[in-house]
Amino acid sequence: MDIISEIREKAKKRKKRVVLPEGEEERMVKAAKIIMEDRIAEVTLLGDEKNIEKLALENGLDLNKIKVKSPENSSEFEEYAQEYFKIREKKGMTIERAKEFMKNSLFFGAMMVRKGEVDCSVAGSINTTGDVLRAALHIIGLAPGIKAVSSSFLIVVPEFLGQKDKVFVFGDCAVIPDPDPEQLASIAVSSARTMKSLVGEEPKVAMLSFSTKGSARHQLVDKVIQGTRIAKEMSPEIEIDGELQFDAAVIPEVARKKSPGSRVAGQANVLIFPDLNSGNIGYKLAQRLSGASAIGPIIQGLAKPANDLSRGCSVDDIVNVTAVASLLA
Repeated sequence: MDIISEIREKAKKRKKRVVLPEGEEERMVKAAKIIMEDRIAEVTLLGDEKNIEKLALENGLDLNKIKVKSPENSSEFEEYAQEYFKIREKKGMTIERAKEFMKNSLFFGAMMVRKGEVDCSVAGSINTTGDVLRAALHIIGLAPGIKAVSSSFLIVVPEFLGQKDKVFVFGDCAVIPDPDPEQLASIAVSSARTMKSLVGEEPKVAMLSFSTKGSARHQLVDKVIQGTRIAKEMSPEIEIDGELQFDAAVIPEVARKKSPGSRVAGQANVLIFPDLNSGNIGYKLAQRLSGASAIGPIIQGLAKPANDLSRGCSVDDIVNVTAVASLLA
């Protein structure tokens, strides 16, 4: 069974509840039908009820088996607006502006997650990543101890050192352009949790650099060394080591020469890149040169899951990200 099939099967057992804020988008309605029929999660669609009913009829979605809400007309609207006002009052929020925000399905959906009415949200088919993350950060907030929201990809390599379909987690490849040491540490801890939640393997986290254990000296290396120290202090239970070059991180023979005695070197399954340039290039190199599958970006570091989609996403992408979000919940 491939990793996506495994994630879907695990999601079925968890029986989580997802909100799809872009409920008037046809791909979302089609995805809701599959999510419901395959019992991956319970679904709530947000948007104009008449528009959703029309799309549901055209696409064979039984609205008796999912929930449909219009934010502005919902019984929770006033409560949610008051909650958002309280959250952002010190930032200059007024109750009038809070009500305007709650008319926006992204913000209403994030509030549903915050209040526990659903377990996770999935959006981004017609909204930018910035808009999706803004709503999530304002309302759901960061997980305890985490300093930044970030992203990771599951990278499934067809064959690696004799192992078929080897799964790595690469982070951050999509969100933070130039993380400082604290942000780098948060990326490492969040990515380790992603590996544990989605793949079920114990994470071994390598903080990547062009240096291994002092082989080079530079301020860019110093950032990785500091990030490694902070990450270990944040989560001492996670196996984290750095700074490591890529080959020292994943090739046992190289690790024995460059970093003998390390509990991570040569065995790393979570690879943390020092910046977005290297992370984005790295996952695309793996994808295009080795034929690896890249699943993501997976948004991580939030108190509760709010996952992003590419605006060019397929119906299957929406279903898969929903399954991912269900496992992260």
